[in-house]
Amino acid sequence: MASNVDAVDKHYDLIILGTGSGNSIPGPEFDGKSIAIIEKGAFGGTCLNVGCIPTKMYVYAADTALETRESSRLGIDAQVNSVDWPGIVNRVFDQRIDLIAKGGEEYRRGEKTPNIDVYDQHARFVAERTLRTGQGTAAKTISADQIVLAAGSRPFIPEVITQSGVHFHTNEDIMRLARQPKSMVIVGGGYIAMEFAHVFEALGTKVSIIARSELLRHLDADLREPFNELAAQRYDVHQGRNIAGASQQGNEVTVTLDDGSEISAEVLLVATGRIPNGDELDLDLAGIDSTDGRISVDEFGRSTSATGVWALGDISSPYLLKHVANAEMRAVRHNLLNPQNMRKMPHEHVPAAVFTHPQIAYVGMTEEEAREAGHEITVKVQKYADVAYGWAMEDRSGIAKLIADKKTGKLLGAHYMGPQASTLIQQMITVMAFDLDVREVASNQYWIHPALPEVTENALLGLDFS
Repeated sequence: MASNVDAVDKHYDLIILGTGSGNSIPGPEFDGKSIAIIEKGAFGGTCLNVGCIPTKMYVYAADTALETRESSRLGIDAQVNSVDWPGIVNRVFDQRIDLIAKGGEEYRRGEKTPNIDVYDQHARFVAERTLRTGQGTAAKTISADQIVLAAGSRPFIPEVITQSGVHFHTNEDIMRLARQPKSMVIVGGGYIAMEFAHVFEALGTKVSIIARSELLRHLDADLREPFNELAAQRYDVHQGRNIAGASQQGNEVTVTLDDGSEISAEVLLVATGRIPNGDELDLDLAGIDSTDGRISVDEFGRSTSATGVWALGDISSPYLLKHVANAEMRAVRHNLLNPQNMRKMPHEHVPAAVFTHPQIAYVGMTEEEAREAGHEITVKVQKYADVAYGWAMEDRSGIAKLIADKKTGKLLGAHYMGPQASTLIQQMITVMAFDLDVREVASNQYWIHPALPEVTENALLGLDFS
């Protein structure tokens, strides 16, 4: 070890940096190993504390408010009289999220995991498999035979905003506002931006969106184009625009666009993507290769340059999705315990959902990607409005789009936009995961009539293999 490194205070069998998916690694199989867990923030990581779980609790409230607001199409005269924003915050955080995070930390510090030490300060590498955590007299230098880096990612903030000095929010604090704003400017057009746009607009906030390109530009065109049309009806959307500057006067933030126009609101939310946290760890001192903070790993989750170092989740994965981080965690956990029989990181048929309105879910290729890959394809776009449950909902925009290989009958992609999209797509994920022939999937099972999965049944039957 390098001579300029302070003496190691304690050596462990395993160090885990991050308590999102990384916190699930130590199970009974690790009871005989000494383990250090490092977490500078709340236990549970992004998903539990500032991401997927609390946002969906807000989304559910927003869905209810929007359905009430639009219920006249069903012959119902209803309205949302008021929104108890502090009550929502309390329900989500005080009654649920914060208790779970606190309980997770108490468990790891408690008698049930006596082989685990918890360190609650930021850590940086000082040498190979050696980290220094904390500052001053409280600082500790610890090392391990194996290290798992699961330190996640953080919001990316454009320089033009940071240099302006205006007060802005990200997903990490926007849900804990003391009161619901009357107006909001959202910078970004990805899934985080679209989920919060839906939440705040549905609950009564006027929302303006600034995006450099189309909203949710990664979607298949048959979903992307109608979604953008629907978004323009709900929000004040400024597409193809960049921010030239920002200023603040009192409680109002004004954003200047590159065309000279200005947009003002009480709150500025920045949702312009995320960056992996590897750049905060002094990886080079440990010989760990990375690119823009993203740790380079092989197919088994091992660092490509440093022995005994593993990584999973946002800090290394090509997919910034909690279900992928969980799956990667299971692979890394297996590989730590079974070095002679390792599993590859599970990156096939990765699905995703956007809990905006309409809800969106997808897996596999877009039509454009399938054609570029050289497949001879058959495509079916099925409207919710053409099945009985779609009639019941008076749905006007929902669609399911399936893309299959015409020669083999294999499903190449599935794309849903509409109510229950994230649930409906699960059948198609199964089809892809188990390599089923879609020519048999529709006819070799029952489809409950008149349930909404008939959207999928009709889409399957509509694929042309002639």
